[in-house]
Amino acid sequence: MKATKRLAGLLMLVSFLGKAQNPADRPNILWIVSEDNNTSLIGCYGNPYATTPNIDLFAKQGILYKNAFSTAPVCAPSRNTLITGMYPPSLGTEHMRSTYPVPSFVKFFPKYLREAGYYTTNNSKKDYNTVDQTDAWDESSDKATYKNRKPGQPFFAVFNLFVSHESGLHQPLPSLHHDPEKAPIPPYHPRTAEFKHDWAQYYDKVETMDSQFGKLLKELTDAGLAENTIVFYYADNGGVLGRSKRFMYESGLHVPLIVHLPKKYAHLAKAKAGSQTDQLVTFLDFAPTILSLVGIPVPAYMQGQAFLGKQQKSEHQYAYGFRGRMDEAIDLSRSVRDKKFRYIRNYLPHKIYGQHLNYLWQAPSIRSWEAEYKAGRLNEVQSRFWQPKPAEELYDVEADPDNIHNLATDPKYAKELIRLRKANDQWLRQSKDVGFIPEAMLSSIASQEPVYDYAHQGEYNTARVIETATLASSRNPAHAAELIRRLTDTDPIIRYWAATGCTVLKPVAAKVPLQKLLQDPEASVQVAAAEALYGLGEKAVAIHELKKALTDQNRLVRLQALSVLQSLGNDAAPALPEVKEIVANAAKGYSVDTAYDVRAAQNLVDQLNP
Repeated sequence: MKATKRLAGLLMLVSFLGKAQNPADRPNILWIVSEDNNTSLIGCYGNPYATTPNIDLFAKQGILYKNAFSTAPVCAPSRNTLITGMYPPSLGTEHMRSTYPVPSFVKFFPKYLREAGYYTTNNSKKDYNTVDQTDAWDESSDKATYKNRKPGQPFFAVFNLFVSHESGLHQPLPSLHHDPEKAPIPPYHPRTAEFKHDWAQYYDKVETMDSQFGKLLKELTDAGLAENTIVFYYADNGGVLGRSKRFMYESGLHVPLIVHLPKKYAHLAKAKAGSQTDQLVTFLDFAPTILSLVGIPVPAYMQGQAFLGKQQKSEHQYAYGFRGRMDEAIDLSRSVRDKKFRYIRNYLPHKIYGQHLNYLWQAPSIRSWEAEYKAGRLNEVQSRFWQPKPAEELYDVEADPDNIHNLATDPKYAKELIRLRKANDQWLRQSKDVGFIPEAMLSSIASQEPVYDYAHQGEYNTARVIETATLASSRNPAHAAELIRRLTDTDPIIRYWAATGCTVLKPVAAKVPLQKLLQDPEASVQVAAAEALYGLGEKAVAIHELKKALTDQNRLVRLQALSVLQSLGNDAAPALPEVKEIVANAAKGYSVDTAYDVRAAQNLVDQLNP
């Protein structure tokens, strides 16, 4: 039976590729990708302050997607989705700038095009958040171009426009095109001088990006290729000022997407040129869509579905999103979006939104926001960023595009809350979301085998882990007794989440079993138990255990302990010698760019020695 299926699959592939050999049936594909901008920065999405004439004109000639979403609100995990067609929390690739392996059957999708005769180029960012597959590209460099292909050879070309990246805000410009006093600022940001300047500077950067976009289109037209090339414009995630990039709101996940199909390929889309569609599209769908457009069968392992081409499917009901570790900031949230509502589930609700993150803090605006909070000058909406999270968030994105009115506790929206909560839970189980494995443990698994394989071989009790994490994050005291029982579970992942639930709920009856967990075989469980004991008043014991974790050989254990210590304020001072030792070790061969424990340690040193 399996042999018969393989033969049938091979015959289908040969059939598809045979049909694709006719040059008239093989469109070129051009991806133009801007960095770190959501829909609110683009004029054709309804912002008159934005200056994006080239993209606006392109939208009049193409199909504008009103509901396109990155899977993660940050680049590397989202790019992992794009290149694999799979959901990073099911692959074990959700954490920022990790390089955990994917299963052997997962190909970077440009490989399929290259095998079918396409010339594939990437200029030039990769950042795929896993082990690279360099053979996906004929060229990948800052000089890569489709112009180097053989005569008549179709191409798939990617151009990444870096100018709109958040690093463009790290140094304030002395003069701006956009007037800071007229810059639209969302209600969750205070109107500090720094925010006004950063917002205006950001619009300037997007204006420059638009100009670069226009030059790429002109280059295509001048080469006589426009009538044979399908062009995608999109952003790799939302952004970029605080509470957008890295965060689970519309500002971080809602991306512009405009696709232009020349007349000869117009039949490959249901929507017409110059139209707008409210179809839900996510980055999971991009790889299947490209394969569909060029006539290559979409592999069964891909978790998205084509929205263009001969293999396009009916549209999604929901778009799913995720947040894991963002650089040195440990967190875990999941999101479900339909056409009207965004639901967010926070699984570490005791951690504040605004955990210190070195790269984000290089923007003057975020530092001014923190200073205003410490000075007590913010209103309730602006203050939330610096406070712990609710377990659940629900927003009517049509009425509240800035996501500031949480409807999760409003009885009028109970039906929607239950529906989206259920959709989230079903997706976590269906996708075998391994993001609930503490990363120190996940990294150990990944050193032996892809985490996806581990989960699909029956070693990961998805249902019980998700159930325990849900109980732990619920903020419902009624779950305390069950969480205390699970502190002695045979599964260390369950013990970790039970201890985390004790941090959230602070049940006094958990003290004795938590103290026993300080001797747990898994260091992640020890750290979680120490954090819970600190909240129960056992401060000296907790600090002692956290100091011990700072000397662990696993960098991610150290990072987990540092994340806890950073939340303790001056109570973390006894750990300062060990924290400084981590910083000192940065000079002994660590790369500070990816040594997130070093970044977190330096943050803590600065916090304790202002």
